[in-house]
Amino acid sequence: MRPDRAPAPAARPTGIRGRAREAETVGRLVAAAREGEGGALVVSGEAGIGKTTLLAHASDTATGFEPLRAVGVEFEMDLPFAAVHQLCEPLLPRIGHLPGAQREALETAFGLRSDGTADPFRVGLAVLGLLTEAAGERPALCVVDDAQWLDSASARVLAFVARRVGALRVAFAFGLREVPGTAVGPGGQGAQAAEVLRGLPTLTLSGLPEGEARALLTAKVLAPLDAAVRERIIAEARGNPLALLELARGAGPAAIAGGFAVPDTDTVAGRIERSFHSRVAALPDPTRRLLLIAAAEPVGDPALLQRACTALGTGLDAAAPAETAGLLELGARVRFAHPLVRSAVYRTAPAAERRAAHAVLARATDRGTEPDRRAWHRALATTGVDEDVAAELERSAQRAQARGGMAAAAAFLEKAAVLTPDPPRRNARLLSAAQAKHDAGAPDQALSLIAALDTGLLDELQHARSVRLRGRVSFAVQRGSEAPPLLLEAARLLSPLDASLARETLLEVLWAAAWAGRFGQAETVVRAAEEVLARTPRPSSPAASDLLLDGLVKLFTQGLPAAVPDIRAALGAYRGSDDIRALPLACRAAWAVWDDEALETLSVRLTATARDSGALAVLPVGLNFEAWLRLHQGRFEESAALIREADAVAEATGAPRTTYGTAFLAGWRGDPHRDGQLLEHGAREAATRGEATAVTITELAAAVLHNGGGRYGAALTAALKAARQIRISAFGVMALPEVVEAAVRLGRREEAAAAVDELAARTLPCGSDWALGITAATRALIADDAAAEDLHREAIERLGRTRMRTYLARAHLVYGEWLRRQRRRVDARAQLLTAYELLSAMGAAAFAARAESELRATGGFRGPVERPYSGHGAAVAVLEPLTAREAQAVRPAVHRPEEPAEPPAGLSQREVQVLRLAAQGLSNREIGIQLSISARTVGHHLAHIYDKTGRRTRTGVTRFAMEHGLLP
Repeated sequence: MRPDRAPAPAARPTGIRGRAREAETVGRLVAAAREGEGGALVVSGEAGIGKTTLLAHASDTATGFEPLRAVGVEFEMDLPFAAVHQLCEPLLPRIGHLPGAQREALETAFGLRSDGTADPFRVGLAVLGLLTEAAGERPALCVVDDAQWLDSASARVLAFVARRVGALRVAFAFGLREVPGTAVGPGGQGAQAAEVLRGLPTLTLSGLPEGEARALLTAKVLAPLDAAVRERIIAEARGNPLALLELARGAGPAAIAGGFAVPDTDTVAGRIERSFHSRVAALPDPTRRLLLIAAAEPVGDPALLQRACTALGTGLDAAAPAETAGLLELGARVRFAHPLVRSAVYRTAPAAERRAAHAVLARATDRGTEPDRRAWHRALATTGVDEDVAAELERSAQRAQARGGMAAAAAFLEKAAVLTPDPPRRNARLLSAAQAKHDAGAPDQALSLIAALDTGLLDELQHARSVRLRGRVSFAVQRGSEAPPLLLEAARLLSPLDASLARETLLEVLWAAAWAGRFGQAETVVRAAEEVLARTPRPSSPAASDLLLDGLVKLFTQGLPAAVPDIRAALGAYRGSDDIRALPLACRAAWAVWDDEALETLSVRLTATARDSGALAVLPVGLNFEAWLRLHQGRFEESAALIREADAVAEATGAPRTTYGTAFLAGWRGDPHRDGQLLEHGAREAATRGEATAVTITELAAAVLHNGGGRYGAALTAALKAARQIRISAFGVMALPEVVEAAVRLGRREEAAAAVDELAARTLPCGSDWALGITAATRALIADDAAAEDLHREAIERLGRTRMRTYLARAHLVYGEWLRRQRRRVDARAQLLTAYELLSAMGAAAFAARAESELRATGGFRGPVERPYSGHGAAVAVLEPLTAREAQAVRPAVHRPEEPAEPPAGLSQREVQVLRLAAQGLSNREIGIQLSISARTVGHHLAHIYDKTGRRTRTGVTRFAMEHGLLP
């Protein structure tokens, strides 16, 4: 829902005790969708707290809507797009209206064709297209209950669609159970599904107030209820409505009358399930068998249920007692009254009965249209070993990897290995399953599968692969000194057996060695890797990974000039690659050669590929690379969001948190107390884990933090520590500009000059504007007055052609500081004002304060009112308002011609207004007065104007305005 327009009022909720406010929220969601303002709501809370009731209220409120529904099912979490299939099945007659690529992706995702690719992005667009078609006829309500059990592919697609229905008559309502612990499924998939939904509007349900709980219990329990027992039930249920009723219902007459029963220690959810089981156990045998089949068949297809019942010699009329008991609903879909009913039916059934139910469902499931679900049912029905079923699962794994990613493939392969009778073939499937588990972000499960290998039957190649996988898992769990030797040993073993795999493993050796750094004898490991590489055949037509490997080995052993040609060629080849194992090193290489365009392309591609394929072991790395890039583009809030996502994925999968973004963000935001403590803590933790790169990152971030705040002694100490890792760490190279600035301020010019020479040796061979701009900026700091100005201007010109706005802002800052010391106050003011606007808009508080202080010294600021640092992105000072006379004096100078019909460069109308006033020489404060917005908002608009127009200074903006006729 858009915040700028109040939705139509919802109908007053009825029949939901103690949930008037929550029901009204749900009602507003539905009412807004009816008016064409689509939206989404995640209703979260513990089992039985009332989520399903609120979702049912949404359905009741949505009269005239297209009802679409899906339920996440725990044992279907490994079947890709299972929940999307449930939700979209009523819309499939419209599939012919979709564009060809989207239709193909959706048909592949649903198993309707086998010759396509279920690209998640296209599947999401296809689902959005189906909903758009449906909403054209009548509004649609998409209810997704038990979202914590969604398969990862469905979770991503549904979240993607839910965020894009703002202009449609479509509402999404998710029910999300809070499950104790984070890893609630294979590879922590339950937590992952919940994390994917993070950011959508959320309504968290708490327990009913005590008075409402007592009234509900009194109204629903008709038998005599002992007062003390009633109070105990109310206390134990903690306001959980379903717990209240099921605890009272399941207690029995003795407990109800006076508490004469043995208490139990189950959890609330466990007690509720047990109560449902008691009610199910009282049903006739044919009804219980039908319920078990329905519980094992999560799609809710009545035709499939009828075929399965027919195979058992019964009919759908056996469901009548369950319907009467309020446990099941038979209609267009088969629905349980509550997700815990399904769970109770399935969990408490004997294993033999569950296998029998899956066997019946396997026979009733169409082999042509649902091959993967049929294979899964066959597997769950099988005892012992069965090569036929195992082979079918292996084929499903291949399809699943194309459709939904690693987690699904891993589940199929693991089950296939268990069912494989031939030991060597079982080893092969176990290795493949372990690899998929690792890639899906489940390192512990990968190690368990490796431990299950029959080592006596491994051939040489399988043994080498198992060593490699142990090294990869070790690196995923802790990026310390243990992984590089394992990976190096694997590369040695693979070299005579599989040259391509050996070279791929050597890339991983370099990546792990770079992380271990000073704690893992990285240079020794790299030299050993060079020896292995020399013995490994090189392909006649080298691929991108071969070029990258050759370039990085040269970088670490021969220096940058020797490495640049191979690295440049590799980066060009990787621009269209989806190789998630090499893309992290490709991003690292882009840093090494100061190629910001390649870094943008590759980091975004790495994140997208890892997310779409479900490679959760790699996703946090990609997110942190992209976060680091966004930070240096001055987009701090985007950077922070990427960091949060990376941390959440790492937590869900048990991987270590990577600290690229967090440390840099802390350093640039510039709060010495909070951020300084954060960096110290991060450095200690990284050192404990043996992650030298993470320590170097925090040292570099500390140097930025202290340079921003003018604490040059502390900045130089931190920067020199980081710069000592220059041979193995790109962050060591990036510490050199911080060394130069701090040393110059402290009068240690020889130290600064040495750092400039070292930096030039690592930037000039690259030749990019980023590299040469940084070099010019640092040289300007040590140059004499005759040369300094040209170097400052060169730095601004070159950096202005890049997207690295933090470096550009600092170049304006140091140039303005130099101009002020040359007593050129007017010239200094222009540079300092540009620096202040850029730094304030991005949230670099300490550097913005430096710029403001210098501006005051030039007379460019009037009596600022100091205020403490107040959070991310906040400036550290504000200006006093202009006097009435000053404001009046400004107004006549403002020219407001008619707005152009189509503003140039994609500018918004507001940005055109800001551009015109800035081009006329008004300050941010004066522009804000004219447009009735804050000076900070003006700064944000200017930042967007700089990006869209490609002009990085106010002078450039003025020229742009004149060129496009925006000035009188």
